[in-house]
Amino acid sequence: MLTIGDKFPAFNLKAVSNTDLPDGDFERLTDQSFSGKWKLVFFWPKDFTFICPTEILAFDALADEFADRDCVVLGASTDTDFVHFAWRNSREDLGAVKFPWLADNKKELSSALGILEKDEAVALRASFLVDPDGVIRMVQANDLSVGRNPEEVLRILDALQTDELCPCNWHSGEETIDVAKEVA
Repeated sequence: MLTIGDKFPAFNLKAVSNTDLPDGDFERLTDQSFSGKWKLVFFWPKDFTFICPTEILAFDALADEFADRDCVVLGASTDTDFVHFAWRNSREDLGAVKFPWLADNKKELSSALGILEKDEAVALRASFLVDPDGVIRMVQANDLSVGRNPEEVLRILDALQTDELCPCNWHSGEETIDVAKEVA
């Protein structure tokens, strides 16, 4: 699995951003689509499942918070663009999600990241915070049976953006660690 300090892999994937069927093809997003911005790329194993929509909706509830921090949210799974489209159209709440869903059906990005589950070859519940230079600054992977905490991902983004030392359970607006005071 790629880790902290690694470059996020190049990608060029179809994305489903709403419930409107395109005239031609779905839009394509690449690793360069949001140049100069932070990116949260989070994967779920399969569309039309049970834990995945709870995570998608929880990240969507914080999408404006991520945007306020100059961070683009991108969801992804190894399902196709048409499966994403069908799932978004099957549920009003998923249809209203603000961020695009990447279709990694060839498993190129998930393979490059090293996040394919060994038995089913679906993406793990993996999250990556990527800085504006394309460097991975946070990696989190959960067992397929356990959903993530999007508020914790947002807290980590806040901490990373301070460029300071942030203690355990630190939240935006709290004091960071001043090494000079600690060693004095």
